[in-house]
Order: sequence, then C-alpha cells, then structure tokens
Amino acid sequence: MAYAVVIGAGIGGLTSAVALRQRGWEVTVLERAPAIEPVGSGLAIAANALKALDTLGLGDRVRALSRIQGQVGIKRADGRWLTHTTPEAAAGRYDDSVVVLPRAALMEVLTGALGPDVLRLGTGVTEADPETGVVRTEAGEELPADLVVGADGIRSRTRRALFPGHPGPVYAGVTAWRGLVPRGGLEVGVSESWGRGRVFGVSPLAGDLVYVYATDVLPEGVACADEREELIRRFGDWHEPIPALLQAAQPEMIIRNDVYHLAEPLPAYHRGRIALVGDAAHAMTPNLGQGACQAIEDAVVLAHAAGDLAGYTAARLARTRRIMRRSWDVCRATKVRNPLLVAARDAALSLGARARPDLLVRSMDEVLGWRPPEETVSSRPRRP
Repeated sequence: MAYAVVIGAGIGGLTSAVALRQRGWEVTVLERAPAIEPVGSGLAIAANALKALDTLGLGDRVRALSRIQGQVGIKRADGRWLTHTTPEAAAGRYDDSVVVLPRAALMEVLTGALGPDVLRLGTGVTEADPETGVVRTEAGEELPADLVVGADGIRSRTRRALFPGHPGPVYAGVTAWRGLVPRGGLEVGVSESWGRGRVFGVSPLAGDLVYVYATDVLPEGVACADEREELIRRFGDWHEPIPALLQAAQPEMIIRNDVYHLAEPLPAYHRGRIALVGDAAHAMTPNLGQGACQAIEDAVVLAHAAGDLAGYTAARLARTRRIMRRSWDVCRATKVRNPLLVAARDAALSLGARARPDLLVRSMDEVLGWRPPEETVSSRPRRP
C-alpha cells in the first residue's frame, strides 16, 4: 500500500488526507500544535469547493450549515447596493451557492471523516527530503513516504526547502479583523460594504451567530489594545447592522491579522516526492473568499493524480495563479482612498450591474464553474 505523510492539519492537509485515504493510501498527518483548537472565525465554501467535497461524500454535511438568504453583494458604506445577486441565481448557474460557516465546523467535518490513528498532534517536522520522501520529526523519527504533502500554511517551511530562492509571502498593505458575533434580534443579511480603503463584511451563520470581517489600509505590524473599540472607531458610522453588531461583539472574539500573500507565484507545486497544497502553494488575499476553497480543490486533484505530481502541478498551477491575480486585483480596488477614485470605482460597479443584472454571478464563471477531475463519489445528483 502506498504511504503518504501530510505536514499540517489545516483545511488543505486534512482534506488531502481524507481524499488520499479514500483512494487507498495509508496516511499519517503530522501537526505541530498539541491540539486542534476551535480558533478562527468564519469562512466561505463556494460552489467549486462544494463539488470537490461531494467527491469525498462530505458536501451535504457542509451544505446543511448554510444560512444565506436574500440579496447578496456589495454595498457602499451608507448601505446603498452597488451590485447584488441572490443565492438562487448562483445555484441556477453553478448547481450550488456558497456556505459560510465557522472554521471549526468544517474542521470537525474533516476530522470526523479522517478515521482513527491518522492524526498525530504535537509532532513538529524538521525536514522532508524531496528525493527520498523521508520526513524527519523533532523527536528524531524518520518516516519514509511515497508522497509528502506540504500543507503547512503561508509560512511553509516545506515551500522554503523546495524553492529556497522564492521571496515568500509579502504584506498586502491591509490588516484584517474577523469575529463571530451573537445575532440576537438583529436583521442580518449577507453583504460586503466598501468605503475609502475599508471593507466590512457580514454573513449570518447557522444558529445565532454572525460572521463579521473587516479590512483597512494600515502599516504592517500596527496593533491596538482593544480591537473591538478600534473597529467601532473605524466603522461605527457605517450602515446598520454594522454598528449594532460591533456593539454586541465580545472583544475576545475579535481576531486581527495583517494580510500576506504570495505576490510572486511559485514555478511549480511539487518537487520530487513532495507536493504543496493550500497556502503553502498559493497564499492569496481573502478578497474572493477562495483560500480554503482552493486548498480543497488541491486536495481532491492531488489524490486523483495519485503519484503523478507533475500532472498535479499542470492541473493546478495556471488556475490558482489566475485566481491569485484576480483576488489581488479586488484587494487593490478596495484599498483605494482617493474620493474621486472611490466615486469612479463605485459608479463602475453600479453601472455594470444596471447594464447586466447577472454580471456579479457571471464574473465568477471561471472560479465557480470548476468541476473535479472525477466525480465518482457524489453525495447528491448533478445536473446534466
């Protein structure tokens, strides 16, 4: 039986392990952290990633957590729609809409599908040899593998070892806040609002939680003593329910991170017996909501490719490069602060939506229209 070692138990690593096991591989997942904590906040699983999860029999478990209803799109800071669509319009075009859920809920689905004795926590990796496939741990173990999956995130040591000349992640020029907030009696829909260099997104989750996120243009490394108060200062005069949600937020539930991405794409996603997935391969800004989705795609394609890592790179490199570039283009548009340029940006979005009401949905064809290489274990019937 072929043996794979997965380095990192994030979304890309766990999905890779599940996909490989379903194709008959023996798998060990090594995770440096002593436990998989319910950290993070929310994330979006779009139509393309739901189709990938269908091939693992997990798609409907994720769909069951969806709460998206009504209009979805981009607003101004005063609440006026610039462009919008509905989940039904997306579902009619892509057979699926998008599920926004707590990151911990997706991790629970993946770990539940992994099986016993696969995940080893508290096990750091010091080296992975691309020529032999030998993985060395901090405890001095040597694990010889037919395949090594580098799923160790944006600061990937595996990536640095494979491509030592690559500059690595760079600061995107924005910082990001994320949090889970109790909805209470608030009327909350799905929207992302754009201001002068600032973004605020809102999405209800299953239960009584709302996922909120925000970005602003700030120097790298800036931090505040109370991030909730900082959000109120920056977004407290925006349209409702943003101020009310910020007032209801618990300060300890607000996470802040500077945004980094791979501005220079990698030349390949493999070398020797090692393949990279997720942020280790193509860390992108969060503006298309495709970070986790592309990691899930990677995992399914990698398992389908079996030992053909050149085929894996060929299947993933051009696609993820285009999505990285599109996400960065949106990031740049949201960073605009000049009032005249902001007005021009907003007018272009509004005019485009009036000229083509389906523009917001159609603009995502390349991203959301993706299909897995082989849909053999579908959890739901597909349209012809």
